Amino acid sequence: MNRSEMANGPRFEMWAIGIAAGLVAAAVMIVVGGFGWMAAGFVGAMIAAVVALVFGLPKAAPLHIAQPADVAGDAVAEAETPATVAPAPLVAQPAPVAATPAAGKPAAAKPAKAKADGPERLSGPRGGKADDLKEIEGIGPAMEKLVNELGFYHFDQIASWSDADVAWVDANMKNFKGRIVRDRWTAQAKLIVAEGLEAFRIRAKTNNY
Repeated sequence: MNRSEMANGPRFEMWAIGIAAGLVAAAVMIVVGGFGWMAAGFVGAMIAAVVALVFGLPKAAPLHIAQPADVAGDAVAEAETPATVAPAPLVAQPAPVAATPAAGKPAAAKPAKAKADGPERLSGPRGGKADDLKEIEGIGPAMEKLVNELGFYHFDQIASWSDADVAWVDANMKNFKGRIVRDRWTAQAKLIVAEGLEAFRIRAKTNNY
């Protein structure tokens, strides 16, 4: 008998267990069943051989069979993995170039907003010198500062106001609403533009404007 046959046959321990089982069975048959020595020995030998063969043979290792679902699941998982896409390179945008006035030329005062949004305003007085708007009755230092901040520096600007312009200026006054109409700023400015300051001052003594 070669090594492989010895490895696959029943081991010595299993033969010992089989023989013990056979002896026990034979003794039971003789004592309990009243069998003779020959019959009991034959049956005991058969039982010993069967027990040794049953318990002594090696057990086969269970086979692992790959299931179709496992293979299909791996294929689907691999197919669903998204490919890495490299981001598009950023393109630097050129910075806007601010226009600068020509050297040596002072910037002229321009209207701050269009006529459609209130009366025409200036970003600064013409020629760098504003009219003394305090000549108009009802305009004091604080009021003159506020009017200048709104873009009005000259008598002719106030003289050109329409009713809609007056309403716009009045709506943008902080704490002096209603003063333009009550003190008749437009009428006074028109008189100053038409007749000059000296004539206006004479008529202003009697509020003749």
